[in-house]
Amino acid sequence: MASILARRLEGKVALITGAASGIGEKAARLFSRHGAKVVIADIQDDLGQKVCDELDTASSATFVRCDVTKESDVENAVNAAISKFGKLDIMYNNAGIAGLYRPNILDDEKSNFERVVSVNLVGAFLGTKHAARVMIPNRRGSIITTASVCAVIGGMGSHAYTSSKHGVLGLMRNTAIDLGRYGVRVNCVSPHVVATTPMAKGFIDMMGEVEMGKVYSAFKVEELTAEDVAATALFLASDESRYLNGENIVVDGGFTIVNPNLCSYK
Repeated sequence: MASILARRLEGKVALITGAASGIGEKAARLFSRHGAKVVIADIQDDLGQKVCDELDTASSATFVRCDVTKESDVENAVNAAISKFGKLDIMYNNAGIAGLYRPNILDDEKSNFERVVSVNLVGAFLGTKHAARVMIPNRRGSIITTASVCAVIGGMGSHAYTSSKHGVLGLMRNTAIDLGRYGVRVNCVSPHVVATTPMAKGFIDMMGEVEMGKVYSAFKVEELTAEDVAATALFLASDESRYLNGENIVVDGGFTIVNPNLCSYK
């Protein structure tokens, strides 16, 4: 439990999409430990309510069903934060899907591509839009989106997933300039593969017999965890990052900065 002096989000209100499991759940628990009141927004009703109940000390958490592809759901989630807690300081657009992996574009389907882009990119757009709606009048706020290493390199994910995450990065940069005029910060956190999350299962299955250690080729430590990503989101949500705007923090142990086949350091 973070001490009172160390509670970095004391008095703040955070809305986290995709907070019923994975990175979103870890972020919700961490934000709560640091003093934030948290809105758990997800389509997984039972899991979302369970997380909410476990965080609900002195009515500090609430659950709202939210399909991020539906603008009315996202609008309602933001309105619920205002109704329940009186304001919104932090919007964490974390909900995302990997979709079906089709390494050959000829085998890919338009419906799969559109579904992934709808959740990952359109969902982030809607979350940013409706958070901005209530943050602009207050002249402050932090909007964070979970991107991916697939936002900065190719060949790691499906065409749909990689395209959606590149789009998320562009959206973040454009809205950082737009909303920065009003004191609202917009940033991304881009994790490498988090083996323990449900969304990583397809990627891990695709890897087959390859050891997961080779995935983290540049950093010979334990595997990346959801808690590591949540800790980066906590930094971006807190006032410690008050002058960071338009940044993409890549949480990958150096994976994206080296070609392992040409590396001199083995």
